[in-house]
Amino acid sequence: MTSAPADYSSGVDPERALKYALQHIRGDRAEIIEGVIEPVSPTWDHEAAAEAIRDQIRPRARELDCVTGSGNLDLPGSSNWYVPDLAVVPRTAAKGAGALLPDQTLLVVEVTSESNAETDRVVKRRRYAEYGAPLYLLIDRQERSVTLFSEPGRLGYTRADGPHPYGDVIRLPEPFGLDLDTSVLNGQ
Repeated sequence: MTSAPADYSSGVDPERALKYALQHIRGDRAEIIEGVIEPVSPTWDHEAAAEAIRDQIRPRARELDCVTGSGNLDLPGSSNWYVPDLAVVPRTAAKGAGALLPDQTLLVVEVTSESNAETDRVVKRRRYAEYGAPLYLLIDRQERSVTLFSEPGRLGYTRADGPHPYGDVIRLPEPFGLDLDTSVLNGQ
């Protein structure tokens, strides 16, 4: 006697189930992009680009009593769970948090890879704005450009500074009040 496959869709909140499963994956880190679990496995060039930005931001983040890192960001009410390449968050929000919301960040940075460039350029840009991340810095390694998005809204960011070619100086507005030297990305 063969039995029919179990129907796991009844009585289960798919968003909760997906995010619960993601948090219990052993080994590699992963994120959920529009309902699809994607492994997070950056190359060393990718990591070097993120670190070049982190090194410039870290002193000011400390002055602001913030933490810089790539912790989990939950987007409640959607099938998205992101692991940004870099986020700056107030230390008080980070303390004891398993995941934060994008609107709890001061800045989110994504560095594109061949496999995820369109996701970072389009999907994450839209979702970070929708969930209130005040600043989104896109380091586009394929285009060799940097764009700062600000003034988030439900339909996306209403302001874009860029794209600027590697080598330009990008101004991070308050609370940072900091000029980023993107020439450090030329070797990446």
